[in-house]
Amino acid sequence: MIRVLLVDDERMVCAHLRAILSRADDLEVVGEAYDGAEAVEAIVRLSPDVVLMDIRMPGVDGLAATERACALPGPPKIIMLTTFDLDEYAVRAMRAGAFGFLLKDTDPEDLAGVVRVAAEGHAVISPAMARRLFSAFAPGEPARRTARALVAGLSERETEVLTCLAEGLSNAAIGARLFLSETTVKGYVSRLLAKLGCANRTQAALLAYDAGLVSRE
Repeated sequence: MIRVLLVDDERMVCAHLRAILSRADDLEVVGEAYDGAEAVEAIVRLSPDVVLMDIRMPGVDGLAATERACALPGPPKIIMLTTFDLDEYAVRAMRAGAFGFLLKDTDPEDLAGVVRVAAEGHAVISPAMARRLFSAFAPGEPARRTARALVAGLSERETEVLTCLAEGLSNAAIGARLFLSETTVKGYVSRLLAKLGCANRTQAALLAYDAGLVSRE
């Protein structure tokens, strides 16, 4: 079972999400929280696999809660919920360790699949949407310099794998492009995350954009 925590200051939203996810046999909603402070406490107490986290909440917002949650040992996969498809808060949350974001008007039929994708450790954002977001909210020069310095320490093959991650390719697709087994790709990805100090594939993709490995256009 994939354990899911719902976080939104509107209880009706939580009730709606619970009703949708409860239809899936492999998903269990283990709790709800109605602000960021409650969310962090619930994550510690309930150990969910995936958190659906509203970005804009009074008091401690979703961004601050995500930063705190991602600093915990063994943090859950966090998906940000937003009303806006271009949201600076969403980008900042992904830099903090969130796996992606979801529009609140997402088709209910797609919601369970999105949760499963995040639970498996994959980014919840399309490459096209990533380019739009990262183009709209590009980092400052210090972040670019840091990203370039980190990438400069990678081998040629590691750089190729990182570029594929930024393009949104799965491990199987990376293997097919680079003529590697899927097991070998998994090894490269794990080493890349450790070498770059990234919590997940989404953070690694952001770093690749910051370093200029992938065009923002």
